[in-house]
Amino acid sequence: MGKITVEKNVNGIEGLCVITPSVFGDDRGYFMETYNEKDMEAEGLNYKFVQDNQSASKKGVLRGLHFQINHPQDKLVRVIVGEVFDVAVDLRAGSPTFGKHYGVLLSAENKKQFLVPKGFAHGFMVVSDYAEFCYKVTDFYHPNDEGGLMFNDPDINVNWPIPKGMTEEDLILSDKDKVNASFRDYCSERGIEL
Repeated sequence: MGKITVEKNVNGIEGLCVITPSVFGDDRGYFMETYNEKDMEAEGLNYKFVQDNQSASKKGVLRGLHFQINHPQDKLVRVIVGEVFDVAVDLRAGSPTFGKHYGVLLSAENKKQFLVPKGFAHGFMVVSDYAEFCYKVTDFYHPNDEGGLMFNDPDINVNWPIPKGMTEEDLILSDKDKVNASFRDYCSERGIEL
């Protein structure tokens, strides 16, 4: 019943997809399938999701840029309340788009989903007063397996749409995210030349 529209390889980055579900609405409200394995497979997106996660955050919270070191996960992310700016950075060694990023506004209103394959750093910033963020993953959570990159790294150069009335210094980060590595340090540790 559902059917989805998939924009594949967004910003020229292989594997990144923005997915828009079909929404059926009337004067009572709406209905949509948030995930349908058959629809995904029909689009060539063959993933086995094993865990669903949800977080809530207030305006100006920035989570990221995170990646899994030994247990990478494919992620299918969406927003069910509010709006976030969601970003993925290609960290696949040898990829022609290594270090390139793409950002998309995800909201309860636009109902878009963002498919972030293994090998990407991922993060988001809340631009509404409050947001609830949901995501499916293809591997279970493994403590102490998370790496991170600076959200404001000059080599990655994400243009975060900082909410009106706030500055970069006002953004709310976890203690861990405040000390994430630079992209240059990440590359240096892995013997990757920029």
